[in-house]
Amino acid sequence: MMLADVAATSSALAATSSRIAKRRLLADLLLRTAPQEIPVVARYLAGELRQRRTGLGWRSLSGLPGPAARPSLEVLAVDAAFERIAALAGPGSAAARSAGAAELFGAATAEEQKLLRGLIAGEVRQGALDSLLLDAVAEAVGVPAAAVRRAAMLAGSTEPVATAALAAGSPDAARTALEGFRLTVGRPVRPMLAASAPDIATALAGFAGREVVVDAKLDGIRIQVHRSGDDVRVYTRSLDDITERVPELVSIVLRMPMQSAVLDGEAIALDETGRPRPFQETAARSATSDIEAAAAVTLTPFFFDVLHVDGRDLLEAPLAVRLAVLDRIAAGQVVERVVTADARVAQDAFTHWVAAGQEGVVVKDAAAGYEAGRRGAVWVKVKPRHTLDLVVLAVERGSGRRRGLLSNISVGARDGSGGFVMLGKTFKGLTDEMLAWQTTRFRELAEEDDGWTVRLRPEQVVEIAFDGLQRSSRYPGGLALRFARVLRYRNDKSAAEADTIQTVRALGAPPDG
Repeated sequence: MMLADVAATSSALAATSSRIAKRRLLADLLLRTAPQEIPVVARYLAGELRQRRTGLGWRSLSGLPGPAARPSLEVLAVDAAFERIAALAGPGSAAARSAGAAELFGAATAEEQKLLRGLIAGEVRQGALDSLLLDAVAEAVGVPAAAVRRAAMLAGSTEPVATAALAAGSPDAARTALEGFRLTVGRPVRPMLAASAPDIATALAGFAGREVVVDAKLDGIRIQVHRSGDDVRVYTRSLDDITERVPELVSIVLRMPMQSAVLDGEAIALDETGRPRPFQETAARSATSDIEAAAAVTLTPFFFDVLHVDGRDLLEAPLAVRLAVLDRIAAGQVVERVVTADARVAQDAFTHWVAAGQEGVVVKDAAAGYEAGRRGAVWVKVKPRHTLDLVVLAVERGSGRRRGLLSNISVGARDGSGGFVMLGKTFKGLTDEMLAWQTTRFRELAEEDDGWTVRLRPEQVVEIAFDGLQRSSRYPGGLALRFARVLRYRNDKSAAEADTIQTVRALGAPPDG
């Protein structure tokens, strides 16, 4: 298949807001895709490269050749080119990477270049998410969408499922192929995800007065642990294998009274009092296999679900049943929870766990099965939301769909002496209307422009929501906002009325160690 076919479909997807129309566009292209091309085409349609890291970014893509007049690139050749670029390392790799990118872009038409840029930056704005792609596979082969989604959940990815279904040749054969994807100990499945609610009352309202399970939401990293006899594998939320980096987790699971299991939970670094250490310490510890780092920071697992134990699959079992099994096999390593239908009990638990340093709670339907890979209404997370009025100090030029706009903003708090202390960057929460407005506004405030970042006169106040604070060596104040997003611009406030760094620190800065 030609890359031009994928690019044309991507453009058509971006031009329609109809989910049905998008699904039909995807299904049509998939039916024209050769079996060996499906893994690449499926990933591109979902807006991603197959290579996790290429070393390319928007800055490295400046100055590339103009577009080709006619399409000539095939999708497998493009995938191979990215594979070669991703494999480059060592002296001279930057130059070789730029040369490879120039060769690839020089052979691409304007529409293909747009797709390639979006894939590299992760900014393909076409509204074709992975879930929609799975529905398109179902439409293309004539099977229920639920069967395709379940297979992808158990396979841990879309590509093998799409390949098996589309190559089957008939709906009956496709159903048989999809049924071949089963929960397998040692092969990670897509984790179940939670929707969000602003507060406990809203979260509980969705359960119509039924008894629910309220779990503490730990400030750690999501883990999925598979054990088969003496073999234990530990996977992250993104299904990366980190087993070799976390021997302490392996040791704990090996002491549990079972021979095979699939467990879902969190790993977290705790201080000597049992409180969570700053999140970045947990994240850094899980990202390194350095022996000294492992000795300095130990991770502890806490599990909140079990999907399989000793030959018994539990995906379809109600949560209450799964938790009874979990309590039996993982005693002492289970996330704290309360079971209640009383909003006051749930609120008290939320208040207690947040005060203890955790992120919040997850409210769960006690009767629901495990819907891996889905963000459904049977799990609802609630986290405390902090807001600050901060000043925009700089803005970066947009890319992809935001090309030509000023997008990612840098925000700071007043330092009390006329200056400002930077606390982070964000583009989250910005609507198209806000982007257009701030592009005009920030051009009026521009003081310096290096072609990428525009430094501004510190006048514009913005209301920022965030989930918490973390220590940061990048910023002079030593703090950064976690999960910052824009709520609104405060044109009714001057920079002199913005919050101070003292106010930020009073929210509860993380300890030094």
